[in-house]
Amino acid sequence: MSYLVLARKYRPKNFTELVGQEHVVQALTNALTTQRLHHAYMFTGTRGVGKTTISRILAKSLNCQGSDGQGGITATPCGVCQACTDIDSGRFVDYTELDAASNRGVDEVQALLEQAVYKPVQGRFKVFMIDEVHMLTNTAFNAMLKTLEEPPEYLKFVLATTDPQKVPVTVLSRCLQFNLRPMAPETVLEHLQKVLQAEGIGADTQALRLLARGARGSMRDALSLTDQAIAFSGSGADGRLEEASVRLMLGSVDRSYVFNLIGALAQGDGKTVVETVETLRLNGLSAASTLEEMTTILQRMAVMQAVPNMPVDASDAEAVQTSQLAGDLPKDETQLLYSLCLHGRAELGLAPDEYAALTMVLLRLLAFKPDGSNPPAEKKTFKSVVAAVQPAKFVRPEPVEGSMSNQAQGFVQAQPERETALVEPIVAQKTPKTPVEVVKTPNLEVNMPISGAFTASAAPKFVAIPVREQSAPSARTEQRTERAGLNSAIAPAELVPTPEGDLWHAAVQQLLAAEAIAALVRELALQSQLVARTTPNNDSEPHDWLLRIERESLSQSGSPEKLQSALETLGHSVRISIEIGPASDTPAKRIAAAAAERQRMAQDIITQDAYVQQLMRDFGAKIVPGSIKVTDKQV
Repeated sequence: MSYLVLARKYRPKNFTELVGQEHVVQALTNALTTQRLHHAYMFTGTRGVGKTTISRILAKSLNCQGSDGQGGITATPCGVCQACTDIDSGRFVDYTELDAASNRGVDEVQALLEQAVYKPVQGRFKVFMIDEVHMLTNTAFNAMLKTLEEPPEYLKFVLATTDPQKVPVTVLSRCLQFNLRPMAPETVLEHLQKVLQAEGIGADTQALRLLARGARGSMRDALSLTDQAIAFSGSGADGRLEEASVRLMLGSVDRSYVFNLIGALAQGDGKTVVETVETLRLNGLSAASTLEEMTTILQRMAVMQAVPNMPVDASDAEAVQTSQLAGDLPKDETQLLYSLCLHGRAELGLAPDEYAALTMVLLRLLAFKPDGSNPPAEKKTFKSVVAAVQPAKFVRPEPVEGSMSNQAQGFVQAQPERETALVEPIVAQKTPKTPVEVVKTPNLEVNMPISGAFTASAAPKFVAIPVREQSAPSARTEQRTERAGLNSAIAPAELVPTPEGDLWHAAVQQLLAAEAIAALVRELALQSQLVARTTPNNDSEPHDWLLRIERESLSQSGSPEKLQSALETLGHSVRISIEIGPASDTPAKRIAAAAAERQRMAQDIITQDAYVQQLMRDFGAKIVPGSIKVTDKQV
């Protein structure tokens, strides 16, 4: 005699033996008792929850003849009459099961519907059970719609599917739908105890818990895993299912490792975390299974933390240990660790070593966990940075009498506040405007014409931006200042055009056009501001130019010397000096300002266009921000 697997041997024969689907049992029992029977039923749910089983029980309830042959429609089929035994064995002529996964075409459905015109041969009702009905084609669904809506009084349809979203609404609307729920691990555990007791096989409670969790809500999977566990463990001394053998068969992680990891994370013990992960590696235990077990424990811990008075089963050692960890780990860290473990499973496949990825996922909590041994570092603010550094204020030196042109003197005298205001917004409090000597070269002059190819006429014209009144720095300004603290505590200034900037912009444009500079030298030229120039007494001596930059890194790797050589190749003998400070008039800022102005003009052209305004007015059209681009042809 061949062996019958547990999933088939212990298939429920009536509604009283059915477990985990009380809501469906109650509805069908009441319908059968009052004989308010629908002509089409649809059972949905995951695999192994009882869809086919309920269909067969329903068919027996409709066709049961009773042990004495005088029975009628009942919610408790006898199981001994000809109809009940034939349905259980799959020989009942009036009960037809169609597998829609392999018979999904319109021809198969039409062949089934052709039998609907004939009355039952043995029973009261013909029952057509279509399993995995969502696999039918659209033409097959359309072919059965009319019969499904108005079948003969002796015909009942039972449809079963694991994916009701794929079933057309026209079919759903003609059926009475029941959603079968996944079974709770406790329900599966209780049923497994009854099955093994009937089989005469002993089992550890913890081993059955592992099987119940591994089934993931499917009773058929649980019974199949139990069959596998019995075969894996062998008969043994007493034929018992041991926790160790079941855990080894399932490949699941011993929860003692999980409790050790969570406990170490609660105590901030990174050494224990690393050692435990290394033990998992040596034992060949799955990193993904470890994170899965941790999420299960953390979820129970979060529930215990939210409901402190929840009763704990003292017989369950894991529940007691979970309760203890719930008191050791703060609520916010429990939520954080749960999220890290849940999302960390996706990172395991990205790392070259899944155990290294597991270590990083767990150590991530320690990186966010505050260390109570050291006081938190004081957060730097804008005022504290400025107070600690106290940068000097850069101003133009006073001109030597008789050495400056009338135009330059008028520029300096007419706008004395704008020159000093370039650096005022970067300090918390105003300081006396005392001139500071920044270079040792004598006779500094401003706005002197450059001899040679560089002329101010080639430079683009800009409108000077008035300096606003000093206000308290914003949070964004403070953050930007802190990030710039590696080189200077001075925040970058806004564009304020100067006559020296006109000349330097034209010079840099010629260097770029001649491709005389590149890489870091190009950045030095674009990010620097010409603040002063000197004219030597002897024409054979080079001119002294003072450039101001905001980042000291731009003056490294010999960039000033290379820039000086590039200027000499164009026939200009200069000697460059570098100072660190706020650069308010650089070629880069002028290029950015020109690009912004062109963008603004392009947007104005589009928004002021009559046709565009008509579209916006008549059809509610909107211009997508950022969709207007300036091209070279438009400039």
